[in-house]
Formats: sequence, C-alpha cells, structure tokens
Amino acid sequence: MTLLRFRTLATRLTAAATAGLLLLAGAPAGPAAATQDAGLDRHALRKALNAVHEAGMYGIYSHVADGRQSWKGAAGVADVETRRPVRPDLRHRVGSITKTFTATAVLQQVARGTIELDAPIGRYLPDLVPGEVGQQVTVRMLLNHTSHIADYDTLIFTTVESLEANRFRTYTPQELVRMALAAPPTGSPGATPGSYSNTNYTLAGLLLERVTGVSAERYITDHVIRRAGLRHTSFPHTPVIFGPHSKGYESLFGQIDPPRDFSVYNPSIYGLAGALVSTMEDLDRFYRVLLRGGLLDAGMLAEMQKIVPVSSGAGSPVTFDYGLGLFPVDLPCGRFWGHDGTVLGMSTVSLTKADGSRQVSFGINLTHYPSEAIDTAIQRYLMLSTCGTDAGATTAATPPFTPFQRDALPIKR
Repeated sequence: MTLLRFRTLATRLTAAATAGLLLLAGAPAGPAAATQDAGLDRHALRKALNAVHEAGMYGIYSHVADGRQSWKGAAGVADVETRRPVRPDLRHRVGSITKTFTATAVLQQVARGTIELDAPIGRYLPDLVPGEVGQQVTVRMLLNHTSHIADYDTLIFTTVESLEANRFRTYTPQELVRMALAAPPTGSPGATPGSYSNTNYTLAGLLLERVTGVSAERYITDHVIRRAGLRHTSFPHTPVIFGPHSKGYESLFGQIDPPRDFSVYNPSIYGLAGALVSTMEDLDRFYRVLLRGGLLDAGMLAEMQKIVPVSSGAGSPVTFDYGLGLFPVDLPCGRFWGHDGTVLGMSTVSLTKADGSRQVSFGINLTHYPSEAIDTAIQRYLMLSTCGTDAGATTAATPPFTPFQRDALPIKR
C-alpha cells in the first residue's frame, strides 16, 4: 500500500499574476465584519476572504492587524446542514500553533535556570526516556524537531478507519511517548534536516510538569495565556469546544465523501503538541506580545529564532526552516514569524512580521480538501493580508508560503 501524504498548498503564483490577481480574486462581499481603519484595505480583504469561500471552502474567519489598526472578517458557513454563518470571533482548534505556547513556557523555565536548553532530556525524565536516547536527545532537539524520535501520529492514524476508531480514545502523554520510542527513529539525534514530530512537544510538556510541579496546561494558562492577555484561549478538557465555534469537516482528499464532521473528539491525542483552542484575534495578540518581548527576554527570543532545516516527517521531501516552536516566512514585504496547524476538520495559520507591526491569523473548517482552487484563493488571501495591495510578486528569492505542510499523517489507500 502506498502512503498518502496530507497535501500542502503547493500553488506558486507568478510575478505577473500576483499583483493583478490579489485584487481581482474576490467574490461579492458576504458575511464579514470590519473596523473603519484607513490603514488596511478592508474592501480588498473582504473580497479575497470571500473568494476562499467561493472557491469551495465551507468557512473561513480571520483577523488582520497593522499597528493599532485591525480588521476582522468571515465568509461561508459554520454548519453545512443548517447554513449557520461563520463569524470572525469563533473559537477554533488551532492545532500545532500550540507548539509555540509550549516552547515559550519551556524557555521561561530555561531563563529561570530550572531547565538547561542543551541538557539531555534523560536528566529530567530518566524514567520515561532512559538509556542512550535519553542521553543523546537534548531539550533543544525536542523544540526544534531534531531529536528524530518517531511521531506517534504516524503510528495511530494509519487508515481512514483509524480516524474514527481513535476519535474518543483517551491517551496519556506517557503512553504516546512510549509508543513513539518503541518505533524506529527517523535519524540520529541532532542530525539535520530534522523530522517534525508531535512526540517532541508531548515530551516538552512532561518536562515542564517535572520542573514546575504543576500540569503543563496549568502552567501555560497562568504564565503564557493570561500573561499575554488572551481572553478566549484555553486547553479543552472535553471532546466538545465550549463557546461559539464552527463545525470542522474532514475530507481526506475525497476519501471521506461527503466530508465528515470531526469537530468533536478527545483532545488527549494532541495535548501539548496541538490541543489548544483559541480565536484569530487572540492568536494575533499572542504573537505580537511574544515577538515584542512580553513573554521572553531578548536572549530567549534569540534562541527561539535560531533555525534549522526540518522535514515534514515520515520520509517527506518537504523541508522548511524551524526554530524553537515557531518558524520564519520570508515574503516580499519582509520576514514574518509564526506557525500553522491542522487537526481533524480544522486548520489555522498565524503570522506576525518580525517587528510585530503586521499580522494575520485565519482558520478554516474543511481540511484536506481536493481543490486547487481553494489552495489558490488561500494563497492570494495570505499575500494580501500580510503584504497588502502593494505586495508585488513572489520571486525565487521569496517564494510563497505554503501552509499546512507540517501536520502530516500517512494514510493507506
């Protein structure tokens, strides 16, 4: 059986096409909300956001900030049966964006001296990661995905049927780690390119608990989420998202037809690697506070932004630069930092310019869709929301960012 990689947004806009199509991509305005700030092209943003829905995406919601000015909008439906419209402020499973929160918490403890970044993980978790692996894999290797410990996702989600079979199962972090450690490693500890693995951040959460004496979720809530002033961000403790939210639909590139609602499932399978629920406005605030030094000092931020090449895992040829819980994106208008995330039924992107001045976060409620048109529309919205109407074109030096390439699962057809 061949492996089907959850595909990426592979659209490559040409120089001639980008400048013109950014403004022409839109469909007639739909349900969207906006401020009256003149510094953002609200009309173009609304058109581009609606173009994503018109291309076939069930629903998309977004928040864009430029200095003190902001815009938020939504297009499409939150429920394909009732046709309930999406709203900009919906709560959303943000997937691997959780990793930035976890890495921030670990680095806070590094700054306090309770964790040494280049110490072996076996020093802190000798019972869970004993022997050679525990001595060779460092905390830094966990955070930048160069540990080469297998990704437990690839061991659990192996068939279409396994998605449903594991939907409501409760996993402990220790169980997930032991499962991954029993599998063959993807390479030698510290070797580059690294291999993206949720196991790394499950271990990081257990490390955080060991040195703080409280649950990782509790520590992150108190010292990252609340410190950043986030009002609608939390770790779920039930399969249901509390508060206003969309349903999340999984297509698996047509293998699930019609797409199935996966908005309700046991979040323990993602944990500190991807279980967080947030809003798009909260995500913009989080990355702005982080990159402006509100959660980490300059030294820890510098460590966070030391990048290495990392592959999407499981033998994927797709590689990207990765720091400690976040990655850079070089666009025609400058370097952005952030993360993306995909879980069953929901995907998210959050990017912030290096100086914190320009930001975009958006969530979608249909994942692994078999549509190049959606890919293209998302790419155009992303370019418009980050670089604006004067963005110009992507070039060989600044290729377009392709979201959703990190969270990949091998599914047998």
